[in-house]
Amino acid sequence: MPGENLSRDEARERAALLSVDGYEVSLDVRSAVGEQTGEGARTFRSVTTIRFRCNEPGASSFADLIAPSVTALSLNGRDLDPSEVFDGSRILLEDLAEENELVVDAQCAYSRTGEGLHRFVDPEDGEVYLYTQYEPADSRRVFANFEQPDLKAPFRFEVRAPEGWTVWSNGAGERAEGVWRFAETRPISTYITCVVAGPYHYVTDSYERTLADGSTLRIPLGALCRKGLAKHFDADDVFLVTKQGLDFFHEHFDYPYPFGKYDQAFVPEYNLGAMENPGLVTFREEYIFRGKVTQASYEARANVILHEMAHMWFGDLVTMVWWDDLWLKESFADFMGTFANVGATRFQNAWITFANRRKAWAYRADQLPSTHPITADIRDLQDAKLNFDGITYAKGASVLKQLVAYVGQDAFLEGARRYFKRHAYGNTRLGDLLSVLEETSGRDMTAWARSWLQTAGVNALTPQVLLDAEGRVQELAVLQEAAESHPELRPHRVAVGLYRRQGDALVRYARAETDVEGARTIVAELAGAEAPELVLVNDDDLTYCKIRFDTTSLETLKGHLGAITDPLARALCWSALWNMTRDALLPAREFTDLVLRFAGSESEIGVVQMLHAWTGSALVHYAAPAWRETGAALLADGALRELRAAGPGSEHQLAWARFFATVASRDADLQLLKALLDGTEKIDGLEVDQELRWAFLEPLAAHGVAGEDMLAAELARDDTASGKRHQVRCLASRPSAAVKAQAWAQVVESDALSNALTEATIAGFGRPSHRELLAPYADKYFAAIERVWAERSIQIGMHVVSGLFPMLQDSEQTLHAADAWLTAHEQAAPALRRLVQEARDDLARSLRAQTCDAAAAS
Repeated sequence: MPGENLSRDEARERAALLSVDGYEVSLDVRSAVGEQTGEGARTFRSVTTIRFRCNEPGASSFADLIAPSVTALSLNGRDLDPSEVFDGSRILLEDLAEENELVVDAQCAYSRTGEGLHRFVDPEDGEVYLYTQYEPADSRRVFANFEQPDLKAPFRFEVRAPEGWTVWSNGAGERAEGVWRFAETRPISTYITCVVAGPYHYVTDSYERTLADGSTLRIPLGALCRKGLAKHFDADDVFLVTKQGLDFFHEHFDYPYPFGKYDQAFVPEYNLGAMENPGLVTFREEYIFRGKVTQASYEARANVILHEMAHMWFGDLVTMVWWDDLWLKESFADFMGTFANVGATRFQNAWITFANRRKAWAYRADQLPSTHPITADIRDLQDAKLNFDGITYAKGASVLKQLVAYVGQDAFLEGARRYFKRHAYGNTRLGDLLSVLEETSGRDMTAWARSWLQTAGVNALTPQVLLDAEGRVQELAVLQEAAESHPELRPHRVAVGLYRRQGDALVRYARAETDVEGARTIVAELAGAEAPELVLVNDDDLTYCKIRFDTTSLETLKGHLGAITDPLARALCWSALWNMTRDALLPAREFTDLVLRFAGSESEIGVVQMLHAWTGSALVHYAAPAWRETGAALLADGALRELRAAGPGSEHQLAWARFFATVASRDADLQLLKALLDGTEKIDGLEVDQELRWAFLEPLAAHGVAGEDMLAAELARDDTASGKRHQVRCLASRPSAAVKAQAWAQVVESDALSNALTEATIAGFGRPSHRELLAPYADKYFAAIERVWAERSIQIGMHVVSGLFPMLQDSEQTLHAADAWLTAHEQAAPALRRLVQEARDDLARSLRAQTCDAAAAS
């Protein structure tokens, strides 16, 4: 429906015309339980009163609402006929007065896609759980409103819920006479309002802090999850990180937390990592760990907690005018999540994870045909939905890290403090931030912003070393390159590190910071230094770039990568080598060999797990087809060797066990997994808990060892929501044409599956070992995607279009099929075309890398 896709121009016109004084929203969700009455979607009653002003009396505008039906409408006491003014997504508002009151009584639909008011039935106990998720524009699925971020207003919610339920919203609430009523919020945007309801397990704590004026700030803390997860819920650790974060942000932001309470809800079938609803942050419940996980998982959870907390100031207190400046909140929150993790929690090496994992997401996104400046051109809501990407988050955060090096941490934080105080409860654009940074740093931010925020693409930095007759550095220069499609050369503040071997260690013996400008920059400070064996041009990870190596440095890494003593430097080298593999500059088999030789001695568990993911991708996508079987055997042997060598019960042992399962394909390897499952084989210290059992079952299912009966028995053992998702993924993983046909039909031809089970089915469908079974679906994919995009919600459409692209049919023929579809569908939705273009680009990259790898065999 065209009206669902609000454009920037429409939003701008409406913001110029209207201002909103307040909302009163009454929801009745008692229909969430019991048998559904009537046909069609299960619905709930939503009654909304909006008080707003119009600065051009007599003008017309519209409100937003996506609902199956509207029972009654009135504007300024005048009844309106829903059939005349409501088209399914918009309510026409004509002849507006200077002051207006709109009342909308609607039947809205519960969601099964994670958009709007999501309804989940727990298979373990039959309990029903509800939560809302709106960003960028799904609050209109729950109540009538003006769905754009710059029409902020106070909200007052009330909810009628089934007996025995608890209800939460942004403000503090209490139940009286069967109705939950919540305190009015401060002015906030529609997309960060929230309601969570159900028989959730709820734990409380509190935070106190003495403020600069001597007053005491008290914040009630809460954490909630489904009852079935309560036994796994380590709320104490969630509260510990929460309190550490509140201390950190109060110390650095000098603006008291403005939203009263601070609840954190871990909810089922969640599409995102988390959402920064003020006073009621929602998280995917997978952050509650049902089995043993590594410290990398706890670090990731802490990072997300702190990311969302940073949004209370960056995003909730001060919000972008429109989605063009989404980075104003997401880049800052992404940066602040790691900044606070290092500064306030036990995760002191979080910048290593940022360099290794987060920036990999940015590098990939920045080399796609859809790459865009950090300050993007967002024409409408579909554009906005797709721009929650590696550019907006990870590249933006990387650039802010570079900005801190450029202007200094003190000036950066003082700029943030002024920004909050100047724009509290308001909306901002890029210029508002740049102006305060100019004030605090004394630097002209215009050129920096043009290079870093308003242009796309990633630069590559390569060292060039000239030695004199005595073997010392005569000249060391940094060469900067850019892609032809995005030729911008940027100013980089970098550290250049020189490394040599000392005994068995590869250590840094010289370091210089410099500003790289243009195509070639001489680092004069390093002239006269001893000849380096390794030059690291972005040492300490100050800037955002792809690191390249000179010939000597690359040869040193091939022989001694594991000898680098500094874990951040090691992580940067691994990241650089992975980028070279993706860029067809390093054969996939050589990257695999480096992982097999050096990953076993890597101390940072997050780096180890990232290497497992990268080398798995290298084998599937970048290795020459003729070498895949050999590569898989080498990886399985190596993984099993490291598994047996790892300390009993260690997190490294767990990581290698999981990696072994992903690469196991030979009979002996599969039989070992089966024996570990049934207990006839044991590895000292390895506890095969329920989550690890499912990790072992998936390859057994994919290779035909575990059939439907075995998977049903495992579900009986783990008859939970998590168990059901695992079983569905394993069922779709089986090597059968009938299985693949069923999975395809469930996802493409039907919308019966929830968002979580759709994802699980797609994940099982596309097994790398099933290339031949999946071949018939390449043509079916291109024939179906435009219809799917039109019929499904954008979230499900994204899952289907990205997840089912025939990436495993890695041939020129598939590339041509993608090109043919793009040529024949120039008028298709831009967001749909973008997803196809991105997948097509990934495929073309795979083919280039495979050619590079094949050449290494000759």
